[in-house]
Amino acid sequence: MTTTPDPAPQVEPVDRRLHPWSWLFVLLGSLRQFVVPLGVLVVFGGRREDGYQLAAAGVAVLVLAAVSVWRYFTYRFRIEGDSLVIRSGLLERSLRQVPFSRIHNVELRQTLLHRLFDVAEVKLESAGGTRPEAQMRVLQLDDALALERLIRHRAPDPTAASGTSPQEEDGAVLLSLPLPELVRLGLISNRGMVVVGAAFALAWPVLEDNAFKRVFELARLQLTGVAGHLEGRWIAAALAVSGLLLLALAVLRLFSVLLAIVRYHGFALREHGRRLTVERGLLSRVRSSVRRRRIQAWTLRETVLHRLFARRSLSIDIAGAHAGNGDGQPREVPELAPIATPAACEALLQHLLDGAHWPPRGWRALHPRAALRLVLGDVVFAAALTGALCWRFGAWGLFGLLWLPWGWLLARRHAHFAGYHVDDRLVAVREGWWSRHWRFAEIDKLQALQLRQSPLDRRFGMASVWLDTAGAGGLAPPLRIRYLPLDEAQALHRDLGRDVARRRLRW
Repeated sequence: MTTTPDPAPQVEPVDRRLHPWSWLFVLLGSLRQFVVPLGVLVVFGGRREDGYQLAAAGVAVLVLAAVSVWRYFTYRFRIEGDSLVIRSGLLERSLRQVPFSRIHNVELRQTLLHRLFDVAEVKLESAGGTRPEAQMRVLQLDDALALERLIRHRAPDPTAASGTSPQEEDGAVLLSLPLPELVRLGLISNRGMVVVGAAFALAWPVLEDNAFKRVFELARLQLTGVAGHLEGRWIAAALAVSGLLLLALAVLRLFSVLLAIVRYHGFALREHGRRLTVERGLLSRVRSSVRRRRIQAWTLRETVLHRLFARRSLSIDIAGAHAGNGDGQPREVPELAPIATPAACEALLQHLLDGAHWPPRGWRALHPRAALRLVLGDVVFAAALTGALCWRFGAWGLFGLLWLPWGWLLARRHAHFAGYHVDDRLVAVREGWWSRHWRFAEIDKLQALQLRQSPLDRRFGMASVWLDTAGAGGLAPPLRIRYLPLDEAQALHRDLGRDVARRRLRW
């Protein structure tokens, strides 16, 4: 006699709160948006005997704290099947259901304060919208990682994902950046100016009036004294000034190196099946996760400094990645390779493009007069520069015309390097010379095509083809094939449009 086992009891979804200290992180996030006006009230209000501004700043902080606590008590979430259900709202309540299959990007962020409390902020992003589908401030770190695993596996039960061992969840490492690579990245980048600009911004409201003007005046007097001491030896004076400039550049590069180490320490690109995960950061840890099929376009970059160090960088476009994140800041797009050798970039692309060949075996050239078309912008710039210099310095301003040979060199080298390639899988474009980039996308990801002609293009008998994907935009250069012969551009627009129309959009 066989007995039928009793069915497993159905577990009713339970509403959950955020971490008990969630209100504190919401408050800090709100204060960060109002740090400038509050700082002005504190600095200048503290100098007055009545202290009205200081009291106003205190009241503002108390109001923000009350709102943060209220948000904590009105925020609930639960796992319901293959969806995340979120109930939130202060005065106007909302009930939001986010299917796991619609979540494209998962980002976990930890600042030093997050790490102190062993918590993390979680952002869940879809392809569209102007803000994340869900932004949880904050969850216990173990719960945040379990939620990420749950979304990655689309498991209906959270215990199914949380039962996986940490070793199995690590994934295959596709790229990591040791310390020497981070130093090279800092030397290549110009992020040192960010540190200098932030220092100026913080010091400006605190220092007295004309403080920076006095510093620059003191530096000018010191240089003048050096030149006078050298008694007319202008070569030595020029060397002294050049030495100071080189010292300033060295300090900026040092800041860039330090910033690269802080931002990309522990960088690791891992592959979990069809999902890629990027983890980085020394002080603030960021962990971003995206499905490979959500990648819309790719960008390889190579500046002069990249070539000096024999390195390149690889970034991607993701659907919806260039919208806001709800805090007035743009969403961060994962960099698959902030710095890597050309061979490593090519191997990574060959692996991730699922059989598409990279680099392409052949590139088609631009219009024979593309260099002349490119240099026209430099002619206009040189004319404007020369006019401004002549107005200020007289005949010496004619030295502004020296920009013309440099612009002609850039245009010639750009036209010689630029080209495009189209096969049954990819459409790729390369541009630049002094600073180069390769921009490409799978034909299945294209959404629209445009054939463009300016009045100058019609005069030269050429046209350009612009290509759109769901993730185009942001800081990446546009995906376009410029300055082709008109017949060739029309044929490319017609054939590629026909090919895109009969294919299914994959995004």
